[in-house]
Amino acid sequence: MKNKVLTVLCILFGLMMINSGLNKFFNYMPMPEMSEKMMQIMGGFMTIKWISPLVAIVEIIGGVLIAIPKKRALGAIVILPVMIGIFVHHLVHDIAGISIALILLAINLWAIMASWDKYKPIIEN
Repeated sequence: MKNKVLTVLCILFGLMMINSGLNKFFNYMPMPEMSEKMMQIMGGFMTIKWISPLVAIVEIIGGVLIAIPKKRALGAIVILPVMIGIFVHHLVHDIAGISIALILLAINLWAIMASWDKYKPIIEN
């Protein structure tokens, strides 16, 4: 039962990441109202031309991989740096959005813990 719940959560998580990545390329979702501080931060990201496409590609690839049960371990590791960035960003700059970031990070960490035996050969020796 626990495995089925994780599978459903990882599929939903993967779809959210794919959607977020595709939105960075096609801008089909409206941006929420941002404070002056957030606009400065986003302006900083926009001056570094390669960062947004890189994050989008990692979100799409990681989202696809984590949604596929046999590739979940790889997808969870691929998407982990993006999730940590999202969590820290909300923790430091936008505390109102921390709850969804924390839930998504928890799903990502659960997927990593559930696949821990697949990482052991990398970590040992």
